[in-house]
Amino acid sequence: MPRAARSPSPTRKRSSAKRPASRTNLPPVRYAVIGLGHIAQTAVLPGMAQAKGSQIAALVSDDPVKLKVLGRRYQVPITIGYEDLEGLLASGEIDAVYIALPNELHYQFTMRALCLGIHVLVEKPMAVTAQQCLVMIETATISQARLMVAYRLHFERANLHAVALAQERKIGELRFFNSIFSMQVAKGDIRTHPVASGGGPLYDLGVYCINAARGLFQSEPSEVSAFAVRSDDERFAKTDEMVTAIMRFPGERLASFTASFGAANTAAYDLVGTLGSVRLDPAYEYAEELCQRITIKGRTTTRTQPVGDQFAAEIDYFSRCIRTGEEPEPSGVEGFADVRVVEAIIESVCSGRPVAIPHLKMPLQRPEPRLAIRYPAGTQPEPVHAPQPHQDP
Repeated sequence: MPRAARSPSPTRKRSSAKRPASRTNLPPVRYAVIGLGHIAQTAVLPGMAQAKGSQIAALVSDDPVKLKVLGRRYQVPITIGYEDLEGLLASGEIDAVYIALPNELHYQFTMRALCLGIHVLVEKPMAVTAQQCLVMIETATISQARLMVAYRLHFERANLHAVALAQERKIGELRFFNSIFSMQVAKGDIRTHPVASGGGPLYDLGVYCINAARGLFQSEPSEVSAFAVRSDDERFAKTDEMVTAIMRFPGERLASFTASFGAANTAAYDLVGTLGSVRLDPAYEYAEELCQRITIKGRTTTRTQPVGDQFAAEIDYFSRCIRTGEEPEPSGVEGFADVRVVEAIIESVCSGRPVAIPHLKMPLQRPEPRLAIRYPAGTQPEPVHAPQPHQDP
């Protein structure tokens, strides 16, 4: 596993990094992909290989076989271990990093990059604690590096169409949201680590449901109440098997979800208003068609979004932000907003009581239909030393 890192003081970059620039004739953004697990190999690297304005410049892993095979597969000039990361970050050979490490390492490695003025695209959840998120946001501001959390569905057409239906009140006044997201987690997978280190279904699956509810309601929850259970299955000796939460939103609206590591595969949500409803099933997948069922005043229509490369879309967008100096959406504040809800849910589980969530005082962009980006689906490569996170039925 990667070693723990110190948190050096950030280096302030040139002020020109914030000035908008034309994308014409600009060189591609050079990325280092840090962590070469299953998601990096099956989604991030194939997506980055076809994302416009983006280049895989370096791979970082403690597995020499991964480095050798993947370096050749994608013709990557630099392949290094974690012990050489500081040298790479300071070398001038890369512009940005994609952090695809276990949740508990997001903060450490994001800080190592931001402190040297390197742009960061970090997998969700942004970090394990809200305080870590705030430090990451502050460091990005000081160093003038771009910080984005990898909410790929913020660029996916079916999910953004649901946002548009909600914004335009096509289904009337929004009343409630409900979601289920579950899988049978593989024995020994990193997702079964203790909750305190970012393990369990809440951090891995629940964050999708929280983010969807916040994006569709275009507001922040004010209170949560939650329950967690674990069976005698040995997979859940150190973490929860299942979490259910209810979130109260302004306007007397409710959002609920269940995230489970011990149930059959599901990934759906329903948004219900006074005139109709929207159902997305599946809603959160990246390797399946997304099916949308819309009912308005008793009339139902269906829309199917073919499989596309959601990772190429988000990487393309982040590269645009780096090249033009724009602030990305989803920003670090979006990641912080989700993690503070996660912390409130954990507190409610432990206390057995509802937990109030303070008003979010930081400015926040919301998902917008205009941000939809589509890339064709590519061929999923054979992973190297990277078992899938779920077990077959």
